[in-house]
Order: sequence, then C-alpha cells, then structure tokens
Amino acid sequence: MFDFNMNQNRKPLTVRIFHIILFALYVFSTNTQADTPLNLPDLGDSSSAILSPEFERRLGQAFLSQVRKQANVITDPEIETYIRSIGYRLVSQSDNNTQAFTFFVINDPAINAFAAPGGIVGINSGVILNSDYESELAGVMAHEVTHVTQRHMAHSFEMQSKINIPMMAAMLGAILVATQNAEAGQAALVVVQGVAVQTQINFTNGNEEEADRIGMRLLSKAEFNPRGMPTFFEKLHKNSRYAANAPEFLRTHPLTANRISNARIRSETYPIDIKYQESRSFPFIKAKLTVMTSKDPLQTAAFFKKKLNEDKYGNDYLPTKYGYALAQTAAGNYDNAHEHLQSLLVKDPENISYLLATANLEVQRKNFSRALEIYTDMLNICPDYRPIVLSYTEALLQNRQPEKAKQILEKYGTYAEADLTYFEYLTRAEAEAGNPIESGMASAEYYYLSGETSVAISQLNQILRQRNPRPNYYQQEKLQARLVFFEQELKMERDMKLTR
Repeated sequence: MFDFNMNQNRKPLTVRIFHIILFALYVFSTNTQADTPLNLPDLGDSSSAILSPEFERRLGQAFLSQVRKQANVITDPEIETYIRSIGYRLVSQSDNNTQAFTFFVINDPAINAFAAPGGIVGINSGVILNSDYESELAGVMAHEVTHVTQRHMAHSFEMQSKINIPMMAAMLGAILVATQNAEAGQAALVVVQGVAVQTQINFTNGNEEEADRIGMRLLSKAEFNPRGMPTFFEKLHKNSRYAANAPEFLRTHPLTANRISNARIRSETYPIDIKYQESRSFPFIKAKLTVMTSKDPLQTAAFFKKKLNEDKYGNDYLPTKYGYALAQTAAGNYDNAHEHLQSLLVKDPENISYLLATANLEVQRKNFSRALEIYTDMLNICPDYRPIVLSYTEALLQNRQPEKAKQILEKYGTYAEADLTYFEYLTRAEAEAGNPIESGMASAEYYYLSGETSVAISQLNQILRQRNPRPNYYQQEKLQARLVFFEQELKMERDMKLTR
C-alpha cells in the first residue's frame, strides 16, 4: 500500500493497515489462547477459510466508521463523485468486479493512500495535489484496488497459525490507535518492525509487487496511461532522496531502484501511440481541492493570480482561473469571483463545475433566487448527477424550502444509492418540513450507515414508543421491519466481536 510523507514536520493521519495487522496478530498470538477459532467454510480460496468476504465487509464498515470520526473526510459532493468515478472505472476492469467498494478523500497533505477490508479505499488529498496528471492518481488507486481484489488482507491472516475472533477485534483496535493518535501509530509501527518475522515481511513485499503489476494492468484496461504508476514512483523517490528522513513508505516498504525499474519496464510494454482517456475534470478537481484544503484563501488567491499572469495561454489556464474564482469566493471577494466565473461561462456555458461554483457563489451572497434558478437549469442538463442534487438540496434547506428539498431527495433516492450525505439532508428536510417520525427514520438509516447500529436501533425504538406524534399503521410496519433488520445486523456484529 502507498504511504508517503513528504512533509516531515507534520504528523499525518497514520493508517498503515498491513503493518498494524501484523502487530495485533503478534501480540495476541503470544499472549492469548486460540480458544475461539474462526471456523468459516472454504469457498474455494484458502483465505476464505480464514477471513470470509462477509467478515471483511463488516470489519471494513467498522473501520470506516472510526476513520470518519477521527479523520477529516472530505464530503464535498463533486470531489466525492469524482474520486468514486476513478475508482469504479478501475474496478470495472478487475477480475473481481463484484466486490463492493467505498472510495473517499481525507483532508491530509501527506501523500498517502490505504486499503482496508471490505473494499474500503482512502486517498489523502496530498495524493491528488501532488499528481501532475490523472493517470498518476489512478495509478495510486489501482494499486490499492488490487490489494482488495487480490484479498491481500485475508492472505495476511492466513500466514498466522493461530487465528481467533478476539485477535480480529484487537486488530481493529490497533488500527484505531493509529487513526486517533499519530504518535501512538508510529510507536505501533516500530514494534511491528521489531517483532515481525522475515516471512511476514517478505509476504507483504510480495503483496506490494503484485499490486504494482496487476494495478498497472487495471490502468491500461481502464484506458489510463500505465506510465502514471512508475512516474509517480520516480517523482517520490527523487523528491525524498535528499530529505533528512525518508518518507515512511520508503522505510517500511523500500521503493528500491529495482522495483521502480520493473515498473518502468513493465509500463513500456504498453502501446504509446494511443490516446489515453483522461477526463477534463482532473485539473478542476485539483484546483478546487487546493482551495478547500487551504487555511488562507487570500494567499491561495494570490497563488492562482500569479499562475494566471505567468501562463495566459497554457493548458492549465482555465483550471487556474477557476481556482482563482473559488479562492476569491472563499475569501469573500464575491464581485471579483463573479467576474471570473462569468468569463469562464461565456466560453463554456454548460460546464457543470463552473455552474456549481456560480450557484455556490450566489448562495454565499444570499441571492437564493438566482442560485436556485441555476440549480434548476443544471438538473435539466444532468438530472441524476449527484453533486447537483445534493448541492441543490443544501441550498433549498438554507433558503427554508424543506418540502422542495424532500421532493428532490425522494425522487433521487428511487434510482440512486442512498448514502450518508443523502440521509443527513433527508433527516433535516423531514424535520424542518414538520415530519419528526420520517426524520427519525432517516436519522436511523444515517446511524446504521455510519456503523452505529445500536444507536439506529435505539432511534427506532424511541419512535415506536412515543405517543406524540404516534406512528401510523404504515410507519409502524416500516419501523418494525427495519428494526428486525438492524437487530439481526447487530447480532452478527457482536458474534464477530466487532461491537459490544
């Protein structure tokens, strides 16, 4: 798994899955008895006898729940949708494309990405901001997707002769040490390096090599440039060569000259005379992320202004101008931002990124009538595009139009996957529309997707017990059905020792 930290003065979020697993397994294999063997059916893959796909899925949900609590996960719908589009484009070309995945971005400048059980793939904002083109970002993601599709985590468990469910729970606890406390996470890694046997180290290195090889194949099949992976390797290796302390990844998983060379040689076997399919969105997402992760919007605006003056005819001129407008919006210079966004729209009036930025600008200016008009026009262009639907809903809620927001969400929910943001907005829309029961039910779904199944159950029980307002017959039937489902889910989580 990638784990680079080019900024040695900062303690980044530390989520190094394979190392922490080895630490947890070592501690428990030497201090506990394997009195609770994980007797799972063999599904053809020997690793399935150790860690079933269902267990991986639930462990991943528990892990993701904790990451969301401890890390600054970016919830901007446009960035979320973009990173998912890259991820699913890669997954669609995998031999194991039935695996469900969750892709998300963490606001952290360290160049880091990780894979967790159940198809969880996290990408730090630093990876996107340090990628020069989309195929470099896709190369990092292909590497992590391969860790999941090749079931490297399950195979890592298979290396242990004594496995039990408490060890699995302890593994999750060790992961949380790293997500909650960077220094403790670093200490855990030191212990790992001190106690892991050589066969385990070699096995992990083998995972990395396989992730490189198969990940590059995914890049090519998904019509990204396979050279993006070795290019990113070479960049990181070069930039860290003169650092006082090498990036963590280079210490724990040496990025040797041989590995870089193998990646470069492998990439050259792919055709060079074809046009790879890199989206136009990448430089705009990168510009938006630059503004979102900045602590000083005026300084960021000055950065984009300088770039505009230096390169008026380059390929990055439009994304730079877009980034400048976003930075001016963040700084509260609305007239300046409006001027630049309008000049962009003159040349490309149906560009969704420009339109979303313009609508958001009007919301910031409290000009809701104009903002809602823009969102309505966008829905006519892309009626099922998630960033439009969610941004429109948020604007409606700010303008105290919960009924309209609810209608849009309900329509969207009939054909699109309901996620955390969806239920967050639906909870608010129902409450503000005067529907406390429906709001409570949406809230329960939110808690369940957050990994808080017991809280979801408490929420539903509270609604069923209340007298004012009292659920009607149809609401009671729906509540009872979801309550049965949540209780079954909680029982399985407890049986697996993933929760109390």
